[in-house]
Amino acid sequence: MAKTKRIYYCRNCGNQFSQWMGQCPACKEWNTIVEEKVSKFEAKRGVRLNDDAGALDLGEIKADSTYRIPTGNRELDLVLGGGLVPGSVILLGGEPGIGKSTLMLQTALQMPFKTLYISGEESPEQIKMRAERLGLTRPGIKIYPETDTHRIFSTVKKEQPDILVVDSIQTLFSPRIESSPGSIVQIRESAAELIRFAKQSRTPVFIIGHITKEGVIAGPKILEHMVDTVLQFEGDRHHQYRILRSLKNRFGSTYEIGIFEMTAEGLKAVDNPAGVLLHRSGENFSGTSAGLVVEGIRSFPVETQALVSPAVYGTPQRSVTGYDAKRVNMILAVLEKRAGLRLSDKDVFLNIAGGIRITDPGLDLAVAASIFSSCHDLPVRSHYAFAGEVGLTGEIRPVARIEQRIGEAEKSGFERIFISAHHKINPELYNIEITGLKSIEEINGIG
Repeated sequence: MAKTKRIYYCRNCGNQFSQWMGQCPACKEWNTIVEEKVSKFEAKRGVRLNDDAGALDLGEIKADSTYRIPTGNRELDLVLGGGLVPGSVILLGGEPGIGKSTLMLQTALQMPFKTLYISGEESPEQIKMRAERLGLTRPGIKIYPETDTHRIFSTVKKEQPDILVVDSIQTLFSPRIESSPGSIVQIRESAAELIRFAKQSRTPVFIIGHITKEGVIAGPKILEHMVDTVLQFEGDRHHQYRILRSLKNRFGSTYEIGIFEMTAEGLKAVDNPAGVLLHRSGENFSGTSAGLVVEGIRSFPVETQALVSPAVYGTPQRSVTGYDAKRVNMILAVLEKRAGLRLSDKDVFLNIAGGIRITDPGLDLAVAASIFSSCHDLPVRSHYAFAGEVGLTGEIRPVARIEQRIGEAEKSGFERIFISAHHKINPELYNIEITGLKSIEEINGIG
């Protein structure tokens, strides 16, 4: 019997140490080192992709980079870069209740392939009820409620599936390891076994993973390095809209996003984001403005909402939902320094409507316009749109793919768009009024 020993792992970076420390020397994070019991045999194991393959000459290797397996889900295929690559391992992370299991079950039911769905959290009856709610039932998909990796691979060998779905990696355990399911060693070893299976059999594997309260996938950071693709399912579970974002993709771009709407019949692709993310009642309200953002290959307008009010409790509050809080604080400082707004004694609340999160800095100008509008209680006209980045000196900096943003604003029915004056745009090419701004001070004249 193999002897066991204690090894200390960092949950953030995956490095191992011989003793516990308060701060990880590798990633400098505090209180991330945990103790695990592993056998000496397991500690020396590595991830072997093919035990029998020898060295191959690069010129003799045949690879078809164009071959991809369509999933039947347009938004998922877009994020993956065109479909599934044979032998790829996809890790899907997201908050509890966001719809990860629904997305995977819906995808498995839509694909015309033999699929084995490993469920470590739900019973077959629960999965059956969800499938009936989705209105998708077909032969060829097998449900196997199991967490023991040895039994799972015995069933995989017997069933020979075309697609394997594991829900979730935190519930799996290998009986060779003296550790509880969800521990760092168990997650790493279970993922290594799934990767070996995927590479040797060229079977695509979907792995569902939970995230921590910090918003990162639970388990060692090395888990994200081991897989081929890392997808993040984002959104507010109290809202109906979800964004599928690629954080890592060895076979495609990491800039694409998929937009879904959660309905009673499951997740539906959003064809026109402007129609669902932008509320246009025709009335003008202070503190709201529309910004044109670019995510992946698509551009769409989003509504920014700001509320500026006197601080009642002495210390001003800063609350941001759907945008980078540090960037909003920078915009507040620029508005106070360059535009003359007094915000040091006021509460500021900012929200991106629809429950989605935007990372495009081209939304800065819309955020600044919303804050300015709420502070002075001056409405911004509903047919105005904004696209620009705010610099520390107060200048309005140009943003990427401005022609696509202007075209989307025109298509969405806006009559005027405010952009950086540094853009070289021919206004005669568009049926929308284009106004260039040089500095943040010029927002004062917008109304």
